[in-house]
Amino acid sequence: MNPTCCFQVFLLAFALQLAACQPREGKKPEFVLRFGHLANREHGWHKASLKFAEEVKTRSNGRIEVNVYPNEQLGKEMDVLTGLLVGSADIMITGESLQSWSLPKSILCATPFAIRDSDHLKKVAGGPLGKEIEQHILDIAGFRPIAWFERGARNLTANRPIRHPDELQGMILRVPAVSLYVDTWSALGAKPTPMAFSEVFTALQQSTIHGQENPFALIKDAGLYEVQKYCMLTEHVKSWAYVVMSDKKYRMLPPDLQEVIDTAAGIMQEYEHELFLIQEKKDYQFLVDKGMEFIEVDKQAFQEAATTAVVNSFNEDQIDLLKRIQEVP
Repeated sequence: MNPTCCFQVFLLAFALQLAACQPREGKKPEFVLRFGHLANREHGWHKASLKFAEEVKTRSNGRIEVNVYPNEQLGKEMDVLTGLLVGSADIMITGESLQSWSLPKSILCATPFAIRDSDHLKKVAGGPLGKEIEQHILDIAGFRPIAWFERGARNLTANRPIRHPDELQGMILRVPAVSLYVDTWSALGAKPTPMAFSEVFTALQQSTIHGQENPFALIKDAGLYEVQKYCMLTEHVKSWAYVVMSDKKYRMLPPDLQEVIDTAAGIMQEYEHELFLIQEKKDYQFLVDKGMEFIEVDKQAFQEAATTAVVNSFNEDQIDLLKRIQEVP
């Protein structure tokens, strides 16, 4: 073969190899995954979800497409969890609501006063205890945790300052549909009312409820500063959320595409954490600028009452896991 022909063959082989590495533009993906969450489009969860979708598409050469649905577009949290089982959703961000699926260990990712700070949280969620909780979720419910996100500390908001649990008497407080939260806030003296997050603004506006508790990001993104004057720095829950995928859908993927999901999920987790650290400071300042007043509280009084409620609500296995979490240095 003459040199010219050899060069042409080389160019053809190179072009074919290059084409194989490019996304399959114009071709339908083999798998389409629906990824839902409750936050809005400005929230770090949404930006991280889009990063995941981008990484999956690129790394799978267009064989997987991930469509992201913010603002509870796929339904409320419990509906989407059901959707993972029946196939109307594939991936979602969730946390303590997993307890409602007979997953007692999952509540430890959002137990009042269980986590001391961000460093402690990282050691727990990213360590052996976190893996134990993840395996528990997978084995019992069929939800496969593929990543975890640190969440900002939950703080109480209201239209009057509250510094001690004694001042909560009679306060109608929105909480997630989590029995531990209902039990804890009842023990603190409030009247907890489970409610979907999307309904909170209107309920506060109409005084159907008097307060709620959430991290700065969700207070900001939902515009709750417009209907709540005070933010009490209770920091009663330092927690993490899981990105969970239907294990049935995950196992439908060939091994090479499962690896794509795992790799992209790791990149998403790191990206979200970077966004979280920056956004937490911005969100606090945003709420200050919008006129919210931040109130220091008697944390010891809140912690003592909350811890009693937690222990009374937990079974032996949960208490054992809580002690092991608190023992992590």
